[in-house]
This record gives sequence, C-alpha cells and structure tokens, in this order.
Amino acid sequence: MKVVYLWLIKLFSVLNIWRPKNKVVYVMCFDDNVDFIKQLAQRLPQKYVLYVLYRANTEAAATDLAAFGIKTRPFRDGIKFVMDDVSLLMSAKLIICDNYYAFLGGLVKLPFVKIVQIWHADGAIKKFGWEDPTTDKRSRSDKRRFQKVYDHFDEYIVASKAMGQVFVHSYHENFDKMQLLGYPRSDKYLSQDWQHKARERIYRSAPELKNHRVILYAPTYREHQDFKLPKGLGSALAADPTALVVVKLHPVLRDKEVPMRRIGNPKIKFYHELETSDLLAVADTLVTDYSSVAFDFSLLPNAKSIIFFMFDLDRYRSDPGIQDDFLNWLPVEPVYKVEQLRNEILAATSVNFDKFNAHWNTYNDGQATDRVIARYVKFLGSN
Repeated sequence: MKVVYLWLIKLFSVLNIWRPKNKVVYVMCFDDNVDFIKQLAQRLPQKYVLYVLYRANTEAAATDLAAFGIKTRPFRDGIKFVMDDVSLLMSAKLIICDNYYAFLGGLVKLPFVKIVQIWHADGAIKKFGWEDPTTDKRSRSDKRRFQKVYDHFDEYIVASKAMGQVFVHSYHENFDKMQLLGYPRSDKYLSQDWQHKARERIYRSAPELKNHRVILYAPTYREHQDFKLPKGLGSALAADPTALVVVKLHPVLRDKEVPMRRIGNPKIKFYHELETSDLLAVADTLVTDYSSVAFDFSLLPNAKSIIFFMFDLDRYRSDPGIQDDFLNWLPVEPVYKVEQLRNEILAATSVNFDKFNAHWNTYNDGQATDRVIARYVKFLGSN
C-alpha cells in the first residue's frame, strides 16, 4: 500500500513538475517554531508566498499563523493529500520540514529546489533512523524507502557538530549537508523578554508556584503504553518539604498520573493547560529521562539542577535506543532507583551546564532565527 501511495505522489509530481516555483512550504507537526515561521513570512522576497501544511495535532499553532496572515492547510497521508497538496509542494522553491515525512520519498526531486530539515529538538538522547535498533528488523523495501526520504534533504539545520554527527549516523548523510546555524526554537529561551512573559503566564494560572522551589517532572513520550511509573515516585519527587512538584506527562500517557493523584499530596501539581516550555522558565530542578527538554532547560538562567531518572534504561536501550556516548556528555550521572531520586531531590546539588551547552547548544546564542532566515532568503533571492 505504501509503495502504491508513493508511486501516486511521484506521478502527480511529474504532472506538476513545470509549475512556477514561487512558493515556500513549511511542513509542521510540532508547534514550537511559530515565531520563526512568522518572521520568515515577513522577510521573504516579494514574489514568494509562504504556505504551512500542518498535522492535526498542531491546529492551535496553525490557527495562530492563519490569524497572522499566513496561508495554512491541514494534511494527512492519503488520496486527498496527493490530489491537493503535491501540486503545492511542486510549486515550492524551498520546503522546510520539522520531522521525517514519508511523502518526501515520492516527490520528484529537482536540483534547483531546496528541501531543508529543521529538527524539533536541540539535541538527542534517544536514537532514531538507522541507529534505532528496531530499524534493522524492517524489510529491505522499508529501508530503501527510509533512505530515499533522508536523501531528499539538501540541508539539515543543527545547533552543534554533535547533532550534525547524530544525523550523519542516523540518516547516513554527509556532514557537509549540516548547517551550523542554531535552532530558531531555542532563541526564546535566551530572551529575557520571553522568560519574563513565560513566568507571568505561569504565575497568572498557578500563583502558588511563586516563591517556591519548583521541581518539574517531564519524562519523554513512550510509544509503548504498557509501561508503569515506578512505585513511590510521587513521594520521592515530593521529598523536599519546601518544594512544589509539577508533573507534566505527554497527553497520550496522562493516565499514568493516576497513582500519583491517588496519593493526594497537595505538593504535587498537575497543570495540563500549561505549556512545558513555559514551565521550564519557573523550574529550579528538572527531572527527566531521555527527553529533549534537557537541552532547552540548560539554556535558562533559572536552571539550578537536573536529574536524569532512567528507571527503564535497559528496556529503552533496546527500543528505541540511547546514544552510545550519552554518559560522556550528560551534565550529571543518571539515577535508576526511586531511592536514588529521593536523595538527589533532597541534595539539590547545583549543576554547571557549561560543558553540556558547549557540546549541544554551541550555536544556540539567541540569534539562530536571523541566521537561518538570512541563509534561505539569500537562496530565494539568488534564483
């Protein structure tokens, strides 16, 4: 079925190959580059129009972009996408993608059109692509299809040589495709104005967090929903009697909160309506595991300590996998047991993020948006 679908995309690509290339298309399934998209729209050369193709989970962000005057279209794989959106993609001079999109493997690739990946995280603890241990179990046709998508990208926007090497190994791409520009999404974490507004948003909704040590528990999303948070986690997180704990699980895994809710500890809070990025701006301590929020948190001036609670490391190593050298660059040693977590919470040891940021956030200096836009506006203006 996938082969037929990609063949249809290729057919419609050929039928639309001669369309005027007067559009820029941003393909979105993460909602954290809205400011970048708005600035890009404002600075495009006059003859170009920006379109955003968006997945259903980013509808709120798309609504914001539409109110700003940007043309938006929902999309999902299927015949409607082939009929309606392939022609749009084939009229683009520049396509920017924030993730792996299977449809790219079916598009006819033209030498004067640039396809760019702007990843949705500043760094990677988890493995993906060819490095994911489960990929080796896929069929030969699947593997060819994956590589075809990877090869369609002309450039990868990265914030460090370390992340560039992750793509080299994960996508089997050459390092000369890596553009060391920094991630636009990181700029807000280095903006005092954004930090101030984020704190205001949080304190307006959750004033009880003000003037307390805030411990944010934000583990990564897991595809396997049969996992359970370890027994005693809630009491360990709340071990510091002076602190308040905010639990922020992925919406798909929200039912895993139930055991902690049953504890009824008033020091453990659940704010589903608040954004994780905003909560990072008021957190003193981040407790996470394999999540990319660690790379964002380390940029903030309020980041005092971080704890990597990897209670299911053995399972996670086998699916989807962990970067082989992760122990060499984590800013602290991970913990694996609830009692170790309790001790770290009570110790509240300050963490120096300098080496960690030098490794992963090398080019995240608050000016990444300007550099990225300047590069691709120059590309559009030269053709």
